Amino acid sequence: MTEATDPTTGASEQSAKAAFVSKRSGDKSLTVTLRSLVKHVAYEKYLRRERSLAVHDPKNVAQVGDLVEIVPCRPVSKRKRWRVVKVLRRANETTEQ
Repeated sequence: MTEATDPTTGASEQSAKAAFVSKRSGDKSLTVTLRSLVKHVAYEKYLRRERSLAVHDPKNVAQVGDLVEIVPCRPVSKRKRWRVVKVLRRANETTEQ
């Protein structure tokens, strides 16, 4: 069975993740926070987990607070193994109508 891949990015749909930009760390570089819920094995409670990732932003489109879609890619530098595909929601946009 084969996975569906996006022809523009070369990544599978399952490997794409949404994360919040926590820091701009130089030209074409971001630090994003990936948040998840994990169920504890023994206590069966849900725990919040946060993970910081270094991300490559080739077009410098994301700003702090934006929700971005990231996909794994080839190593760009020592720590950067993810790339920004698109900005899902801007930080200054409000959802109120």
